[in-house]
Amino acid sequence: MPPLAGHPPLRLAFTVWGLGAAFYLIGFYQRVAPAVITNELMSEFSLGAAALGNLAAFYYYSYVAMQIPAGVLADLWGPRRVLSAGAAIAAAGTLMFALAPSYALAGVGRLLIGGSVGVAFVAMLKLASHWFAPARFAMVSGLALACGMVGAVSAGVPLRMLVDAFGWRNVLALSGVLTGLLGILIWLVVRDDPSERGYASYATTAPLRRASIFAGIRRAFAARNVWLVFLISGAVAGPTLTFGGLWGVPFLTTHYGLTTAQAATVTSLLLVSWALAAPITGAFSDRVRRRKPIYAYGSLLATAGWCAVLLIPGLPLALLVGLLALTGCASACAMLAFAIAKESVPANLAGTVGGITNMGNMLGGMIMPSIVGWMLDRRWDGTIVNGVRVYDLDAYRAGFGLMLLWLAAALVLLVFVRETHCQQTQ
Repeated sequence: MPPLAGHPPLRLAFTVWGLGAAFYLIGFYQRVAPAVITNELMSEFSLGAAALGNLAAFYYYSYVAMQIPAGVLADLWGPRRVLSAGAAIAAAGTLMFALAPSYALAGVGRLLIGGSVGVAFVAMLKLASHWFAPARFAMVSGLALACGMVGAVSAGVPLRMLVDAFGWRNVLALSGVLTGLLGILIWLVVRDDPSERGYASYATTAPLRRASIFAGIRRAFAARNVWLVFLISGAVAGPTLTFGGLWGVPFLTTHYGLTTAQAATVTSLLLVSWALAAPITGAFSDRVRRRKPIYAYGSLLATAGWCAVLLIPGLPLALLVGLLALTGCASACAMLAFAIAKESVPANLAGTVGGITNMGNMLGGMIMPSIVGWMLDRRWDGTIVNGVRVYDLDAYRAGFGLMLLWLAAALVLLVFVRETHCQQTQ
C-alpha cells in the first residue's frame, strides 16, 4: 500500500513506541527489585554481600551480553519480533526466579530476565528512528529513560508494600504473568515501520543486510565517539544503578537510621530525578544543537555529588536527599551518549550502535554492585543482625570509592569526545 500523505500522527507513534517502553519499564523494575528485598534474599538463600551482589548482577551479565546481538537483531529482524520474544522469555525467567528453591535456580532466572529485557531499550531506539523525526531523537531517548525510572520507582515503596502484604515470591510471580500478557499485546499492535500502517517513514536508509552485519559492527567500533561513550557512560550511569538498584537501601538503613520503606523512598527519589531530567536534558541538547558540553558538565556535577554523598559521613537528611536528587539529575546526561553514538555512524546502524552504547551504559550496573559487595565482605567486622550481615561506614566508603575511580577516569576520556552538533556526521 502506498504511504499516505505525511508521517504518522504523534498519537500513533507514541502508542507503538509506548508498548516497547512498557517492556523497558518492566526491565527496570526487574533491575531494581532486589534492592528492597535484600533481607528476604539474604535470609532465604543464606547469602553474604558478595553473593547477593552477584545474584543482582546476574541480570547485568546477560543484559550486557545481549546488547550487540539485540542491536543487530533489531536492525535485521525488526523491533516487533525482538520485543515480543523478549517479553515471553522475561516472563519465563521471572516465574523461575519467583519459584526458585535454590540460589542456583534463582541465578538462572535472573540471567533469563536480564538477557530478555536487554532487547527493550535498543528496540525502542530503533522504533524511534522510524516513527519520530530525527530532531526528536534525544528527547525520545530521554523519555525512554523516564519510562524505565517509573519501573524503578514501582520497585521501591510500592513493591515493598506488596511484598510485606503478599510475600516476595507471590508478587514476582504475578509480575511474570503480566510480562507475558504484554508480549502478546506487542505482537498485536507494534509495527516496525510506519509504512506498515500506511504512513511515510522517517527512516532514510535501507535495512541492514545479513552479509553486512559484522562489517556494520566493525564500522561502529571504528568510530572514536562510539567506543569513548561506551567506556564513559558505564561510569556515569553505574553509581546510580548500584546505589538505587542494590546498596543504597542497606546503606541508608544502617547509617542514617531509616526504615527499609523510607530508604526505598530516598533511592526512588534518586531514580525519579534521573528520569525527569533525562528528557529535559535531551530536549535542551536538541535545541542548542550541542552534545559534548552538556555531557561533560553533567558528568562532572554527578562526580561531585557522589563524592559528597558517599564520602562525607553524617550529612543532615535534608541535605543528603537534596544531593541525591541533584546527582540523579546530573547523571541523566548519560542518555546523550546514545545520540552522540547514533550521529557518529551511518543511519542504518542505529540499532547496532544503540546496542553497543547500551552495553557500555550497563557495564557499570553489571560490575559495580559486585565489586562493592566484594569490598564490603572484605571489610566486614563480623556483625550480624537478625541473620543478616551489617557493614560499617568504612566498609561502604571503601566499596563506593571503587566507583568514584571509574568516574574520575571517565572525566579524562570525555576530553576526546567529538562534538556532533546534533547532525548525522557519517
